[in-house]
Amino acid sequence: MHHANKILISAVLAAIAGCAFNPATNRPDLVLMSEEKEISIGREMHEKLVESTPIYRDPVLTAYVDYVGQKIVKASDRPDLTYNFTIIDSQDINAFALPGGYIYINRGLLTYLHSEAEMAAVLAHEIGHVTARHAVRQKTAATGAGVASVLSVLVTGSGVVGDVTNLWTTAAVKGYGRDMELEADRFGSQYMFNAGYDPQAMINVISLLKDQETFARRKARVEGKKPQTYHGVFSTHPRNDIRLQEVVAAAGKLPNDKKEVKVENFREKTEGLVYGRNAQESDRNRYNHRRLGFSLLFPDGWKVENQRSSIVGTHPEGKATITIKVDQRSGNQPADMALREVYDVRDLEQDEELNQYRLVGHTGKLPAASPDSPERVAVVFYGSRQYILEGKINDPSLRDAENLNKYDNLFLTSIRSFRPLRKSDIIQPDIKRVRYVQANDKTTFASLARHMDIGEYAEEQLRLLNGYYPRGEPQPGEWIKIVQ
Repeated sequence: MHHANKILISAVLAAIAGCAFNPATNRPDLVLMSEEKEISIGREMHEKLVESTPIYRDPVLTAYVDYVGQKIVKASDRPDLTYNFTIIDSQDINAFALPGGYIYINRGLLTYLHSEAEMAAVLAHEIGHVTARHAVRQKTAATGAGVASVLSVLVTGSGVVGDVTNLWTTAAVKGYGRDMELEADRFGSQYMFNAGYDPQAMINVISLLKDQETFARRKARVEGKKPQTYHGVFSTHPRNDIRLQEVVAAAGKLPNDKKEVKVENFREKTEGLVYGRNAQESDRNRYNHRRLGFSLLFPDGWKVENQRSSIVGTHPEGKATITIKVDQRSGNQPADMALREVYDVRDLEQDEELNQYRLVGHTGKLPAASPDSPERVAVVFYGSRQYILEGKINDPSLRDAENLNKYDNLFLTSIRSFRPLRKSDIIQPDIKRVRYVQANDKTTFASLARHMDIGEYAEEQLRLLNGYYPRGEPQPGEWIKIVQ
């Protein structure tokens, strides 16, 4: 036998001997990762996520999600794990799970559900990902029984969780592929049955997500953009998926009087739920200059001051600054020439034109001339003036490649957000909320939509909110959602 094969086989045998038995899949996990490690990775990712992602702060709704979630947990294969449920303050229709029992549901998905059983179905599907250890197994499958596997989707080389932005590209958020998603549905349906919820709600959820997908596709076609999709479930299940119907049916049928759906409970708890983009979520640190008529987004948490000759945004610990100065334009000089003239340089690194909000400009990095010079500079022409924007790192210890890149991204995000002031910048938009009303014999979605200021797809949105997409009208006396 070839020597290398011998080593591989003995390594595989060692792995099997040392692997954990998974109660959900009823077979050994070929994963060289202890439960403690899985939990510590989840905890670290959760801390990073909460720091960088807006959380929906509604104690009543949060307690409700936790109550339903914990009910499913008790009926699951890993009831001893401590599960944490968090509502993310985002309109995107999503839910996902991180290793070790951290489960997230977006406010945007809650808006479109119709009952406690449907919410239980979403949470049960995500709990299924955790009990089956999908996050941990995903990487091991690719490396031959997980012998030399590291959880590289979720962990950087040093064993410390990477930047949270990498998280949004991982399988945890984007879905695990057809087989694992179906496995999560199978476990989820079983846990729902065990907890007394009607497992058929799993199919309702898939159905309403499919409606969202159909709408997103149509809208994207009209607008010439790429449609956004919900993780996993969207891409993997046809609406009439036989395999999905089989796994839901296999969970068992509850007698009608024992089947919990709980529409009223859900209605009570979600009354007043924020709809669409809210003020905090969209532009939390936008600076508006009324006299000069411009608007700029500073990084979250930075302090902004209007000094005598410039406007300066400063990192909370003073590590970096973004400065805006204003000057008269000179003639018809192109933006790249104007920028070189301001800083008296011939060469700019990584320079590019700016075209944003019908304004033109130029940006680039200055060659490192002195410790006092800014790293990233830009000029934007607006009317008869030119605006000079500078991003500067003040802390010399942050001049390594990784930090230079991180701060340059922050500087560029602010530079690219520079635009003329809008009326809506000055008046904070009202936060819109979901309200429930009873339909009468004259109620139609088209007539309701005319009174709702929710964009040009108001009727489609109301239909999606109420499970009547693309057609149908509510019955008199039926509770329906509107947006106010």
